[in-house]
Amino acid sequence: MSTNNLQSCKRKMFLHGQGRQSTSIDDLGLDILVYEILIRLPAKGVGRSKCVCKEWLSLLSTRHFAMMHCRHISTSYNQKFIAIGSRLCSVFPLSCEDSGPLLNSRILLPFEAPWNKVNILTSFEGLLCVCFRNTGKLVIWNPLTRAFKEVSNSNSRGLYKPKSDAIGLYVDKTDDYKLLHIKRRRGRMWVHVYSSMFDSWHKITFANKLRCWRGKPIWSNGTFCKGVLYFLVNCFIENKGVMLFGFDVESERFRLKTFPRFPHAYYDGNLVVVHKELHMFVTHGLPNWTVDLWRMEG
Repeated sequence: MSTNNLQSCKRKMFLHGQGRQSTSIDDLGLDILVYEILIRLPAKGVGRSKCVCKEWLSLLSTRHFAMMHCRHISTSYNQKFIAIGSRLCSVFPLSCEDSGPLLNSRILLPFEAPWNKVNILTSFEGLLCVCFRNTGKLVIWNPLTRAFKEVSNSNSRGLYKPKSDAIGLYVDKTDDYKLLHIKRRRGRMWVHVYSSMFDSWHKITFANKLRCWRGKPIWSNGTFCKGVLYFLVNCFIENKGVMLFGFDVESERFRLKTFPRFPHAYYDGNLVVVHKELHMFVTHGLPNWTVDLWRMEG
């Protein structure tokens, strides 16, 4: 047998498992099984896997696994968008490669509210922040499980006012999903953070010290990336242009970030996370619009 044929036979034996002992599922190790295999299953597959044994039920029910599973499946080919109509909510797959008809699945809205009064404000890792326009109440909703939590309380925290307020969803290092609510009333601003783990609000006391927050700036909702919740603030009414603020979720402090400079009189930006990096689409050059894509570095 030639040397080349011998090497080819060795490769086939290695690839097909010939010439060595077979490997059982117990030989993989629990970490590999959970974080390399089970984490790749769809949600229904994870639910079925919980019935295998008590150990799997315990591991797959942890907040850490839920967070890791959600982050793993949050890829471009698995993203979806939601359209609310009547009492039904239609879920469409988001695919740029498939030019065929959009097939949707439908789920019932779990909360008692007029469908035409429900606004989806933002999303993060499968969770949605929903506002009821008739009451202003904020709700965190998981469409997959149909679970929801009304976060407003008797102290008027969690009451949202369109065109004045801004919100952002994020997760901290303890895997606690939180909601940041920026509220502006009569020229003053308040910032509160809701913790889903403790089901409570607390106030960010130093927020009003920033002078540039006064007046009537237009705030975007937050975009979370690498431990920072980013907001774009349009202050053209006060001739300050557009500013970029970052809220560090661990220190709970706001900081002004660098915004690209443009020679044109008017420009606007939109934030998006691409491959776990913060990007910004900047529109400028009225009347002949130009759109640039910027990536934050450092």
